[in-house]
Amino acid sequence: MADDRAAGDRTALPGEDGSVWLATSERTDYAALDGGLTVDVAVIGGGIAGVTAAFELVEAGQSVAVLERDRIVEGVTGHTTAKLTSLHGTVYDHLLSEFGEREARQYAAANEAAIDAVESTIDERGIDCGFERTSAYTYVESADATGKLRDEARAARRLDLPATYTDSTPLPFEVAGAVCLDDQAQFHPRKYLLALASAVDGEGGHVFERTRATAVDAGTPCRVDTDRGSVRAADVVVATHFPIYDHAFFYGRMSPKRSYVLAVELDSEPPEGLYYRAEEPYFSVRPLPGSDSPRVLVGGENHRTGRGGSTAERYRRLARRARSRFDVASVEHRWSTQDFASVDGVPFVGEHSPGTDHVYLATGFGGWGMTNGTAAGRILADRILGRESPWAEVFRPTRLNVGASARSLIEHNADAAGQFLVDRLDPSAAVDLDEVDPGEAAVVNVRGESVGVSRDADGAYHAVSAVCPHMGCHVEWNDAERSWDCPCHGSRFDPEGRVLDTPAVEDLERYDLPELTLTDAGRE
Repeated sequence: MADDRAAGDRTALPGEDGSVWLATSERTDYAALDGGLTVDVAVIGGGIAGVTAAFELVEAGQSVAVLERDRIVEGVTGHTTAKLTSLHGTVYDHLLSEFGEREARQYAAANEAAIDAVESTIDERGIDCGFERTSAYTYVESADATGKLRDEARAARRLDLPATYTDSTPLPFEVAGAVCLDDQAQFHPRKYLLALASAVDGEGGHVFERTRATAVDAGTPCRVDTDRGSVRAADVVVATHFPIYDHAFFYGRMSPKRSYVLAVELDSEPPEGLYYRAEEPYFSVRPLPGSDSPRVLVGGENHRTGRGGSTAERYRRLARRARSRFDVASVEHRWSTQDFASVDGVPFVGEHSPGTDHVYLATGFGGWGMTNGTAAGRILADRILGRESPWAEVFRPTRLNVGASARSLIEHNADAAGQFLVDRLDPSAAVDLDEVDPGEAAVVNVRGESVGVSRDADGAYHAVSAVCPHMGCHVEWNDAERSWDCPCHGSRFDPEGRVLDTPAVEDLERYDLPELTLTDAGRE
């Protein structure tokens, strides 16, 4: 229905708003924390890394409390394309040249083992989540780009991955070349993880929703403060996508990006396999089994959070690209997601930082969270239980790989610093607040203060500080998701200022709308 409207309205968005994973699974209703609690391990964050770690720990006899700000598996994990693959673009040639063979093998083995672990858990628990083995492809359409794929195939084979180079794929359009990795997988991530969470809550652990962690004290024992009480634990896992506990300057070591996904019904059978285009513009494809009609998920249009113009237009461009590649009958769903990529291309998993021996984190999956998140949960469980992990070294958060990270580190932090300066030098112009139409927003100057003013579909105004509480950058309006996004480090807020994405942990300050008069406001 929504797609039909979009066909006749060039300003409409394609598909119904919302992830297909949320639309096809039960919503959770775990209770909030009520007062104090003491457990062996507190896990902050109810996504794939946190739930996997909690499941592994409970299976080993630990008492665990999972603390989720909203509802579990509804954040980044609930908005994935759900590819269970070790083929992450062209990562292996990079790892061999910048990290060395030993650590490259650890990365490959950790991700391959993650796929096997998911399959074993599904079989042992009888989880109905549409798990299927399939092949994964990294492809290019430009003949000039095939050289890097040949290098990637050689690198992957050197690491004992079953990779081959090919110049054809099952896609219904021509490619110049591709790396194929067999025996990968796809699944329904929420159905899988909700089963694990149910096991955690029923086998010696606790799952708490609507419980917002506000601080971590790395003492003995550790203490996690929340808006519902405190949890004491021997160990703490911070698995909040971006760590809410950031004493090691991870905001300067990871860059945020947003990308967009459409669930598309086709007039022809979808291609088998998982696909990633390793050149601009990024384009992702995977079939969506389990329905009466042929469907695929297509993704793309990635950009730095808070930059890149209209996000609504990115959905429309992605729909046009999907129609140029497939026989599209309709667009059923649309959603977006946010990923943080480390400056050296490898996630941070392990002890948070020197001096915090009992606080662990998992972050920086760079868009490959299904395998990396599973691997992270297993690595952290092993470390807490005192077991040796064969993959821990490559992911350690305290590493410093100058060769692999120098350029990205400089670019990311220079970009953030430049944005901070622009925010303070950009002049203001007078504007009538009536110019802000329903569904739109503007940053205005009110007596020297930057204020973000948005209007909902009913025309009601919402006013919040436009200054991100994390590092003081000015937020930008995301017109598709109706959020305020920080272009410096990726924090996001809803129209009323509530935190949607860290690194910010405090909400935007709210303004009393009667104070916003037409005579003292100006657009920035």
